Amino acid sequence: MAKNRENKMTNEITKLELEDLGYDEFFDSQRRSSGFEGLPLARVVAEHKEAYKVKSPNGEYLAKITGKQMFKAVKRTDYPAVGDWVVISESDGEKAVIRHILPRKTILKKKYSDRQDAQVIAVNIDTAFIVESLDRDYNLNRFERYLVLANETGIEPVIVLNKTDLVPKTELDRKTQEIKDRFGDIDIVRTSVVEERGLDELTDRIAEGKTYCFLGSSGVGKSSLINKLLKKDVIKTKEISGSTGKGRHTTTTREMYFLENGGIVIDNPGTREVGMAEANAGIENVFDEIITLSQKCKYADCTHVREPGCAVLQALREGKLDKAKYQNYLRLKKENEFYGMTDAEKRNKDRRFGKLVKKAVDQLKEFES
Repeated sequence: MAKNRENKMTNEITKLELEDLGYDEFFDSQRRSSGFEGLPLARVVAEHKEAYKVKSPNGEYLAKITGKQMFKAVKRTDYPAVGDWVVISESDGEKAVIRHILPRKTILKKKYSDRQDAQVIAVNIDTAFIVESLDRDYNLNRFERYLVLANETGIEPVIVLNKTDLVPKTELDRKTQEIKDRFGDIDIVRTSVVEERGLDELTDRIAEGKTYCFLGSSGVGKSSLINKLLKKDVIKTKEISGSTGKGRHTTTTREMYFLENGGIVIDNPGTREVGMAEANAGIENVFDEIITLSQKCKYADCTHVREPGCAVLQALREGKLDKAKYQNYLRLKKENEFYGMTDAEKRNKDRRFGKLVKKAVDQLKEFES
């Protein structure tokens, strides 16, 4: 009996430590159903070239995947990513081997126009803080892209308007209203690291045991905000340019940090390009107004571009639908469809387009002669 009580206490302590890393009932269920219930478990907290830093109740390890996993991997999502829960074998010193990746609760990924495979941003995220600075970076369409990525996988989005010290309050209020008009009742936090404004509001949105990801372009201040949340300068940043108000980006890898209040945050390298990857559900969620209108269209396969009896175009003509939102919807939908094509389909489409251009040029020559 005494031994059973001791084992129970040990298991409870281990589970509590796992919960400090973001472990919950979802992952416990996945672990049990996968048959890994008694094996060491760790969370991927950083990704390096051909190696990962993982954290477990026993400490931190530099880990690699097995050759068998490399051989079986067909796409990027088959490899571990920051935020993953992995089954490990602890070896000598501070090294480990990753044996298995537990099924993911959520996954953030994006496409690059020159790559077929999607890039994994982070996994098992509860909330995404989408950061834009109130200078040249501010862009409603970019917000919309990130919102689509978050909605696609069921991640709660929060918009962060950073560097509020760079603009007058009247402009800040105007841009805040623009976001509300475009996206409805989405949560908005207005912050300034320089004036330490809005940091308490940001902290209030971070709960113990939950995982948060900071998304945004280079130089918007993601790392500086995380440093403030950590209450120390853990992440290296460069000073803000006096001419542009932009910080020069220094984050080159994704890494997880643990806050005093028990929250978990991930810093990401900035990006200029946010491509859509398998984002049908995300597009429908963000553009639900257009999806609702489309149900009234005359044709079931209406593209909402030129068809007669299109309820979306009718709403646009009557001023009931925001023109910029409509244009961005078409752009993201086409982009998502393009990324969903196979290489052969893309080549065929490019070939058809090339023939169309050639025909137009030939007709122009005949007209000029």
